[in-house]
Amino acid sequence: MTGQSKISFDNTEYAFAYKTDAELKQANFLFSIMGKPWLVNMGLKITPAFIKWGIPFTKTIIRKTIFKQFVGGETLEETARVADKLEQYKVQVILDYGVEGKEGEANFDHARDEFKRVIDYAATQANIPFMSIKVTGFARFSLLEKLDAVMHALPGTLMKRYLQAVESLNEEEKEEWHRVRLRTQQLCEIADKKNVGILIDAEETWIQDPVDALTILMMDVFNKKKAVIYNTLQLYRHDRLQFLKDSYDAAEERNFILGAKLVRGAYMEKERNRAAEMNYPSPIQPDKESCDNDYNAAVEYCVEHLDKISLIVASHNEYSNLYTTQLLDKKGLPHNHPHVHFSQLYGMSDNITFNLAKAGCSVSKYLPFGPIKDVIPYLMRRAQENSSVSGQTGRELGLIKKELQRRKTT
Repeated sequence: MTGQSKISFDNTEYAFAYKTDAELKQANFLFSIMGKPWLVNMGLKITPAFIKWGIPFTKTIIRKTIFKQFVGGETLEETARVADKLEQYKVQVILDYGVEGKEGEANFDHARDEFKRVIDYAATQANIPFMSIKVTGFARFSLLEKLDAVMHALPGTLMKRYLQAVESLNEEEKEEWHRVRLRTQQLCEIADKKNVGILIDAEETWIQDPVDALTILMMDVFNKKKAVIYNTLQLYRHDRLQFLKDSYDAAEERNFILGAKLVRGAYMEKERNRAAEMNYPSPIQPDKESCDNDYNAAVEYCVEHLDKISLIVASHNEYSNLYTTQLLDKKGLPHNHPHVHFSQLYGMSDNITFNLAKAGCSVSKYLPFGPIKDVIPYLMRRAQENSSVSGQTGRELGLIKKELQRRKTT
């Protein structure tokens, strides 16, 4: 399509315009540390324990370093200031209340209420089209695990296996799962009414099947006229491209819009280790090339079916983002197509986010918030990701240093 802005991810002036010199130097220091795997591994082992034990100054150090880089704030009010700043650069926000892995009905209800509060706030802000939830925020992990194990052992479609698995629960577990479904439905109803999209995060493979089924159930109800609910597909799993196609078939059959947020994945090391320890085939792609191929094939599939799929390209891979815009060009579609959105994590890949925004694309930062002790699992994944993803830390550092040098000479 003619007249569309040429996109380059090398412009560091656009990428870091929202950061002061001091903030850029701090980011440079942090990514330098994350480039040392031995240091990151040590931090991954001791930080959660230090938080749990209340070791003095631990929270202060975290707040001024990794927390500040990757999290919006401890409260919704603090996070709103970051969202307002991003809006100045035409970058939207996906809000995420970063709670996960807590147990007990009181904690689950509290998480649901916090998610409601996020939806209420997002509805008042034109710059916040989406919010993110984790089913593990309001469902017992071992219940999800039990459902998944039963589903995994059964033949048939996802929904057929899901219904059979629920029936296999005892009465107490059935009531507990009903409460999980009810919490999810309550959030989806509010989001639908207030025109806020809900992105349901991916989980570990051994609890993902019931999450997928629950998400499709919600899409079948709320995605009839527009995409309200989105599932998250981790393409570092070798079965997710086929799952995307199966989900599309379900959307066609049931006449709903499939919301698909495509990511590469967040649990690679954990998944591989568990598969090795328990002696079952790894669900992870055999190599990075296979993951990249499936990711780009998934993007292509979604762009080919934009009448029935609402796509979120949630990737730090420059080629995947650029490839999406090229596919839109080939079809004569605008880069800001209403069924295409781009997103990167806050604190990472600013060169992609802000250059996409400058080119007129619909793009956001995934912006978590919450008390430090609650977002520690998220922060640990970010630290691990940046130490294990080939080239990511080096790329971030190179861009930051390039911008610092540019600012010195202008």
